[in-house]
Amino acid sequence: MTVPRLAHNGPVTDSPSPLAPLLSDEGQALLAALRDHDPAHELALATRLRRDHPAELVSAALAQARLRQRAVAKFGEQDAYRMYFTPHGVEQATRTSVAAHRAGRFRDIGLPGPGPARITDLCCGIGGDAIELARAGFAVTAVDRDPATCEIAAHNIPALAPDAPPPAVVCADVMAYDLSTAPAPDALFIDPARRGGRGRIFDPEAYSPPLSWAIEAVRTVGTGGIKIAPGIPHELVPDDFEAEWISDGGDVKEAVLWHDASGAGAVGAITPGARRATLLPAGLTLTGRGLPNPQVRKVGRYLYEPDGAVIRAHLVAEAADELDGGLIDETIAYITADELRPTPYATAYEITDELPFNLKRLKALLREREVGILTVKKRGSPVEPEELRRKMKLQGRNSATVFLTRVAGAPTMLLGRPAGRP
Repeated sequence: MTVPRLAHNGPVTDSPSPLAPLLSDEGQALLAALRDHDPAHELALATRLRRDHPAELVSAALAQARLRQRAVAKFGEQDAYRMYFTPHGVEQATRTSVAAHRAGRFRDIGLPGPGPARITDLCCGIGGDAIELARAGFAVTAVDRDPATCEIAAHNIPALAPDAPPPAVVCADVMAYDLSTAPAPDALFIDPARRGGRGRIFDPEAYSPPLSWAIEAVRTVGTGGIKIAPGIPHELVPDDFEAEWISDGGDVKEAVLWHDASGAGAVGAITPGARRATLLPAGLTLTGRGLPNPQVRKVGRYLYEPDGAVIRAHLVAEAADELDGGLIDETIAYITADELRPTPYATAYEITDELPFNLKRLKALLREREVGILTVKKRGSPVEPEELRRKMKLQGRNSATVFLTRVAGAPTMLLGRPAGRP
């Protein structure tokens, strides 16, 4: 098995591929044997394997086996065990469900032909996004500045999208990469690095490349998407871009800024200035309608906790409108209503008790009701859930959910259970 040759922004070197040992017959056999190994017993396993294999190969195979086990959560078993990773690549890669959703949105834009539309993936990493773009039928050019990462992407993309147009993988600084290089892209996807030596980066202008550079690059090409942190301030979203917040299984994963100057897509494919929340795996989308903030009401029988993507997209008003509900506090994203209505955009709880904030009173109530399992949710409260559970000294066979929050400005405890449970 060979690794596809890379294009370089500069001279091509003849240094050995970091994957070459693992792609050998011996390396492949070793990886197969390590598929289900237990990292807790790795030292003894490594000692045994080094009797029959070179020490460097054993170390590389063990490291890759660990990374594949971690990657299963994002890519699934079938794909993860056919891919290669770096530690940073596993951590930063987009999970398959989200990348596939994004590829679908590019498809909805209706990029012009003839032939497969061309998308350039800047900051491609180990190729997770490029794989789904290729699977969607696009001709992909993947660009990253790290040679080892590019080597891995050059393997992963064709291995997992064998029927797609052959990808081009370019080792280059994306800010120096010439986007007019033939064939010029029909669209861009950019995933700026949002971690540095000191951890997560919150300032979009400290991304690599900076958000402002990515925005202008997409505008230059005309069509594209930019992956950003979901906590981005709304005022930083340009008026000619749509902003989409995406959750998967209830966890907010990312936001994407979308731009399409061509207007070639289906109606509503990309809407400048729009805000939307997309919930995976169902693929349901809530779009902003410019509704005013809901009125504050007394706590009703049911409390709805909006999905994180709905909250991040500032679409709580749209969710409340569907539920004919109001807010418990003008600054708190909990919706209250007297009726139980099915909605994919929020989780419903039946409220049994509304108490002023008082831990002694809560402890007594939980003991009286024999609550041994307590789910703690907080919004607008400084109390830490683990600290609260410890102080409650829970005992009993029943379960409950407590919301530490504010109701009409007052610190409050709401006790209840998921709607529909006895």
